[in-house]
Amino acid sequence: MDELLRALQTRIEAGELPGAVAAVATTTGDARVEALGVTEFGGTAPMRRDTPFRITSMTKPMVAAAAMMLVEDGTLALDAPVERWLPELAGRRVLRRPDADLDDTVPADRPLLVEDLLTFRLGHGLLLGPEADYPVAAAGRALDLALAEPDPRTPHPPDEWLRRFATLPLLHQPGERWMYNSGTLVLGALLARASGAALDELLRERLFTPLGMTSTGFSLHPAVAARLPARYLGGIRQPLSAPSDWTQRPVFPDGSAGLASTVDDVVTFGRFLLSRGAGLLSPASVTAMTTNHLTQGQIDAAGVLLDGRGWGYGMSVTVRPDEVSAAGRYGWDGGYGTSWCNDPATGRVCVLLTQVSDILWNGTATAFARLALRCRLDGAPG
Repeated sequence: MDELLRALQTRIEAGELPGAVAAVATTTGDARVEALGVTEFGGTAPMRRDTPFRITSMTKPMVAAAAMMLVEDGTLALDAPVERWLPELAGRRVLRRPDADLDDTVPADRPLLVEDLLTFRLGHGLLLGPEADYPVAAAGRALDLALAEPDPRTPHPPDEWLRRFATLPLLHQPGERWMYNSGTLVLGALLARASGAALDELLRERLFTPLGMTSTGFSLHPAVAARLPARYLGGIRQPLSAPSDWTQRPVFPDGSAGLASTVDDVVTFGRFLLSRGAGLLSPASVTAMTTNHLTQGQIDAAGVLLDGRGWGYGMSVTVRPDEVSAAGRYGWDGGYGTSWCNDPATGRVCVLLTQVSDILWNGTATAFARLALRCRLDGAPG
């Protein structure tokens, strides 16, 4: 563990990070949690074990777990058309080309299925770089759907959000391509509609409270929200929703990126999956979540977003050995600078929480995971 701490401390001293909270844990109770540095460059407030973080896209696997609970209790079915609960999404149209005008469409080959949302193969997703100027991407922004970053939040409640989203055509036929982010936005609305409970209430009742994840939610106590760290990108502090915004329940709980959490709660969620569902989910459902469902062609077409990894339900899954571990490691990162993975081969949960987005592509998160899966935990404090 000392090598791991030195690596993080070196990056803090180099000015790459103001601070971080890191954890390596097993399902047997062995754990090491370390808080290093401060919550903002030039600040004095120390990172603490209970510091809250905007975990953004690490929301996705938690929402996927709740979805599988509804599948197990018969509320949902993976092969069911989503229009059974979301009639707004019946009769989908598909653009002839992703850059086509919004009315240049053909009918969808088949309905959207619940599993399409979990595997991100519903035919809609983020358009990045030059593609962000395509008509369908511009239309999504004009509708205030918050299809990309969660800040600023969409002002629309779920029913209105769905009505507006349904005016957009798909970019690809259902099942054809993996496209990022939209799947769990729609999934969150589906879970609320199917269960009859708001998404925040559903997650709290079915997942967070049973697991003891008392510090995870779409809103925070004012005293906790005040301790949210600053976010940085390229060394520049980024504007975000004010901490006071986190004290209010969001109008639209964002199933793709809306949660805040702490290191201990993320470790708890990781242990829940490594322990094959901890009695809340069946081992078969955990296997479905953590098994790749994409074809090699779909992985290749995903480019840098998956970087050769596959996709289970709400999270990535490695399909071949890499510099970090053997095949089968699963987890996901958050775009504001958070990273989590489970490695079944070693039985370890690895969590790195910052609010510096650069860690996801400058090698920090990868180096952390590699060292975390090799460090010794014996004799370390929990």
